[in-house]
Amino acid sequence: MSVVERASARAEVASPGASLEEVYAPPKNAEPVEPRREAEEKAAESPLRAAPWVATTYFGEGLPYSIVHQVSAELFTAFGASLQAIGYTAFYGFAWNAKFLWSPLVDVYGKRRGWVVATQIALGLAVLALAMPADRGDLTVVAWGLIAVSMLAATQDIAVDGFYLDALPEKRQAAFSGLRVAAFRVAMLVAKGGLVVLAGIAGGWRYAFFAAAAMMLLLGVGHALFLPRPSAPVRAEGEASVVRNVDASYMQAFVTFLRQPKVGLVLAFILTFRAGDALMFAMHTPFLKDLGLNLAQRGFVSGTWGTVSSIAGSILGGMLVSRLGLERTLLPISILQSAAIPLYAWLAWTRPGIAAITAVVLVEQFVAYAGSAAFMVFIMRRCQGAYRASHFAIGSALMSLATTLAGSVSGHLAQSVGFTTFFLLAFAASIPGVILSMFVPTNRADEASA
Repeated sequence: MSVVERASARAEVASPGASLEEVYAPPKNAEPVEPRREAEEKAAESPLRAAPWVATTYFGEGLPYSIVHQVSAELFTAFGASLQAIGYTAFYGFAWNAKFLWSPLVDVYGKRRGWVVATQIALGLAVLALAMPADRGDLTVVAWGLIAVSMLAATQDIAVDGFYLDALPEKRQAAFSGLRVAAFRVAMLVAKGGLVVLAGIAGGWRYAFFAAAAMMLLLGVGHALFLPRPSAPVRAEGEASVVRNVDASYMQAFVTFLRQPKVGLVLAFILTFRAGDALMFAMHTPFLKDLGLNLAQRGFVSGTWGTVSSIAGSILGGMLVSRLGLERTLLPISILQSAAIPLYAWLAWTRPGIAAITAVVLVEQFVAYAGSAAFMVFIMRRCQGAYRASHFAIGSALMSLATTLAGSVSGHLAQSVGFTTFFLLAFAASIPGVILSMFVPTNRADEASA
């Protein structure tokens, strides 16, 4: 049965004056999932079965993200681009900012599992096409090609996040929040650490892009073969969807997100929570170069050891949130995340040796990604009903909007005021998020509205 046919059947059973909420609500006579599929889903939910696919799908999210935002900064820096040009690479974030515009299409058309596989294979081919232009320093071609990579990567994020919410019950979602952030950071370790170091040692950027393309293609093929097949989040009378029509479904995804309790505070918190880190992130690579670290040193200090520290932070943050609850951990984690930023101002002021630089990078990365783990749980709790993938896309897109806007002006700001003042301004930008963490709802959106 097609989407339109299923939609028509659903509309016929709804009363003529039914509201959108009534049409979309799960029916009282919903049939249980068939026994075989139920057994498959329980197996997929178990920790031992779920951990591998959670890790590999979020590794697949992190690798293209790092290529677009980190490896490109290293590439542009290596070929002598200006601070302003490097700051402009933050505009690639617009793909993640705008992904909520097409996220309902991932909910409506096809299955999220299929979207995951297709986008990963497409990403592998797109990265492969950039290998030779990157090697010869054709930054114009690379810059345009990264637009396609960012669009595909943002679409993959929608599918992976929706698949995660479909395949795991809520208790598992919180428990695996640290693992998903850690897997994302491992991908960034492989990219900014391994791939950048590979480019420096091998003497050519093509090797880095060839390796990245091979990894994405292997992920796509592996997930096509082994990724679980969860059922749709809502079932009624044998239907696979409760969508009445595509237009209504598209709009309802936004309406239901905006109707959650304290939505104004929620939106403000999402936009400001990572604002300070976003400024730092954009200028991280040129700052380390300004401190005297060469390409290989930056790869080891920031890409390797910094990422290892961030993985540890994300795992610990996820464990704390899972055991103590988001309501008890969000504020202290927010404070620690903000307090680490002035350490970079100290580096810029004192210009110490590589040992002190490494120590500051490790501390800042640890607390920043403990914050990311807590923030992911917060966004997941803003997602509800059949539009969970869309809700997560909306929340994460708003978060990345702050990153893009902050990053786009970071080059001009750092050039104008110097790195010391720049990092103090980044610290000031982090304070609103700390304040808002005291007031935002930390329980599930549907529980808060009950």
